[in-house]
Amino acid sequence: MPDGVRGALVQRVSTRHDGPLDVTWLAARTPKLPLGRIRLHWEHASRSGWNVTAHLGLATTEVHLASWPAAPDDWPRLVRPTLHEVTGLCAALAFATDALDLSNRLAEV
Repeated sequence: MPDGVRGALVQRVSTRHDGPLDVTWLAARTPKLPLGRIRLHWEHASRSGWNVTAHLGLATTEVHLASWPAAPDDWPRLVRPTLHEVTGLCAALAFATDALDLSNRLAEV
């Protein structure tokens, strides 16, 4: 990873099992991970492969989502299913929250 970054912000996860992960670098000075967004961090493992971690942004904090110690060189293929499921869940929760908010506003009219 380049100097001055604290990870990569996942922008899009392909629906294909072997599809790409679209990411952008997340500057080290970025104060907080946005709600429902995932940050990946990877570094060389001590013996072979990569130590990969994922964090998820929540309303008030950032939580450890998953770790893949000593993942093989094709680690994006390994982590993609987890990232795809979590992004789908976050999108569904955001949609449900918006629908509930709209329902509450309409009930007040």
